[in-house]
This record gives sequence, structure tokens and C-alpha cells, in this order.
Amino acid sequence: MRPQGATFDPADAWFVIPAYNEGPMIAQVAGEVLASGSRVVVVDDHSTDDTGDRALAAGAIVVRHPVNLGQGAALQTGIDLALRRGATLIVTFDADGQHRLADAVRLAQAVHEDRADIACGSRFLGVEARDIPASRRLALRAAAIFTRLTTGVPVTDAHNGLRAMNRHAAMTIRLTHNRMAHASELVGQIRERKLRSLELPVEILYTEYSLRKGQRISNSLNILADLFMGWLR
Repeated sequence: MRPQGATFDPADAWFVIPAYNEGPMIAQVAGEVLASGSRVVVVDDHSTDDTGDRALAAGAIVVRHPVNLGQGAALQTGIDLALRRGATLIVTFDADGQHRLADAVRLAQAVHEDRADIACGSRFLGVEARDIPASRRLALRAAAIFTRLTTGVPVTDAHNGLRAMNRHAAMTIRLTHNRMAHASELVGQIRERKLRSLELPVEILYTEYSLRKGQRISNSLNILADLFMGWLR
């Protein structure tokens, strides 16, 4: 184990960013990460806008799906590419500006210190999540309970897309559920494959853009529906 406080070099991290119709934000998100020295893989999940072009112009490595496959498939595509390029530490990061780079670095630091194979962010640890729509909060709480019951892993925020993992974890995990059920699938694989994990508090930035794009009641219900269908499969 590396000693706690051992310096983490952002150049050692590969950020995998799944993106679907994130043209307004993707250059800013990818650009901030690239400026830190980390490498960025944007998986354009068959967007109908200029997401891929903007990510490429920002300096990211871009992979384009020929059809829309969902977030789980986009994450797996990006993780596979990073592994092929020799990545030893991979961070999964949302494309809509909700994640803070500082939080990603803290998760990566925990993995770098060998405190865990995979470190997951939670918006429900420490300071309570602010500005989160009531329907979203309810769905996420229900999803966490469902995940705890079906996997036995005591997670508080199963559907937080901010995670850091070492090469061993990235090679061990294999996402087969394309859509939102992939998050609970990942937690289940942590237990089944005996990966060391921890949760750390992170802040989710609920902006006008992200609230307009992804926080509708229908999307909250879709999380629960995808979880249930994934469990049945």
C-alpha cells in the first residue's frame, strides 16, 4: 500500500466521459479535465448534435457509437479503450457539468493510495445534497435501497456516475446492462469479484442545464424501471 498523502499525478488518470447530446457542455467539461493533465475519452453515444466534434476540438479522444446504446455501454466502451492504451487509473465522469474535478481527484487519490480498488462518490454522505429535485432524491434513495437489498453492498448513492478505479477493477468489471441498471450491476460485481471499495462524499452541481436536461420526473421513474428490469434479467 502506498502511504496516505503520496502525491497523485493527474497525468496518470484517464477520464471516461459518456455523452449523448451534450454539445452545449462537453467542450467545457472535457477542457477542464484536460487542463489538469489527465487524458480524456469521450464516448459519443450516437448524439444527434455536435457533441463528438466539440469534444474532439477540445482535445479529447473521441469514440462514436453507430447507434445509441445507453450510458452503461458507453462507459464500457470508454473503459475498454483506456485499458488498451495502458491506463492504470480510470475515472468515470458525467458530461453535463454536474461533477467537480476536485472531487474526482479525491477519489483518484484514494485509489492511488491503494485504499480501495474502486472509490465511488456519494451525494448523500457528509453535507446533504442541495438543490436536488424531490422526485430525483426519492428515486435515488429508492435505488440505493434496492441495490443494497439485491447486492448486499451498503451503498448510499448507487447512481452517482463519479467513480475512480484501478486497472485491476477496470479489467474485472464488465457492464452488460446498457442503461441505468448498469450502476447496480457494477455494485453487484464489486461484491461478487471481491473488489475493495469505499464511498466518499462529493458535491453534485445541479445547474439550470442539467435540471432541464436530465432531472425530469420521467427520468427518475426510468431509473427505478431500469433497475427492476435489470434485476429480472
